Amino acid sequence: MEHRFQDRIALVTGAASGIGKASAKAFAREGARVACADISKEKLAETVSEIRQDGGTAIAIELNVADSASASAAVEECIQNFGGLQILANVAGILKLEQTHQLSDEDWNRVLGVNLSGTFFMSRAAIPHLLEEKGSIVNVSSLAGLKGQAYGAAYCASKAGVVGLTRVMAVEYAQQGLRVNCVCPGAVDTPLIAGFAPPEGFDPDLINRLSLVPKVTTPDEVAEAIAYLSSPAARSISGVALPIDFGTHAA
Repeated sequence: MEHRFQDRIALVTGAASGIGKASAKAFAREGARVACADISKEKLAETVSEIRQDGGTAIAIELNVADSASASAAVEECIQNFGGLQILANVAGILKLEQTHQLSDEDWNRVLGVNLSGTFFMSRAAIPHLLEEKGSIVNVSSLAGLKGQAYGAAYCASKAGVVGLTRVMAVEYAQQGLRVNCVCPGAVDTPLIAGFAPPEGFDPDLINRLSLVPKVTTPDEVAEAIAYLSSPAARSISGVALPIDFGTHAA
C-alpha cells in the first residue's frame, strides 16, 4: 500500500462523522499521525478507536471551531502530542436552509461562525506551524459556495467565504511554501445531508437545479480528493476550488 503521509501529522476538524471521519481514516491508512477534532465527544472517540483498530495512530481533541480560543487550543494540543503539524483539513461544517427573509440572527451567526469563522480560526492558529513545515491546508467549501442555492443564504455565504479565504491564503503564503486549496462537493451521503430540512413552502425545482445527475458522492470520495491535495503529488497546486459534483458546476 502507498504511504503518502508516512511521518506526517494531520489535524482534521469535523472528524466525528462524514467527510471529516473519512478524511481522518484516509490520512491514517497512509501513515499519518492524525489529530481528530470535533465537538461531538462520543462519536469522535469512535473515529479514533476505528483508526487504532486498523493499526493507525490518532488522538481525540474536543473542539468548537466557532470559538477562537478552542481552535488555538486544539492546534497546540496537536503540537504537544505529535511534535508538529504538516496538514490541516478544515472539514467541520453545519447546514441551515430557510427563506432568506425569515432567517434569524441566531442561525445566520451560527452557520457563519462554524463554516467560515471556524475555518479562519483554525487556519490562523495553524499557519505558523505549517510555515515551518511547508505544509498544506485543505478547506471544505461546497458547490453552494460556487453557485447560488435557494434558501441557503447563510450556508452559501459561508461557503463562498471559504473559497475566498482559500484563495487569499494561497496567494499570501505561496512564496513561503504553504499550499492552500479547497474542495467543493455537491450532495454527499453524510449526516449533514441526512438531516436536510427544507423550509416550509419551498420550491423543489430550486433545490434540484444543483444536481445535474441523480447521484450522491460518498464521504470517501471527497476524502480522497482532500488527501490528494494534501499530498506531495499536488505540490504545484494551490488556490484551487475543486468541484466534486458530477459536472453540475460545469453545467
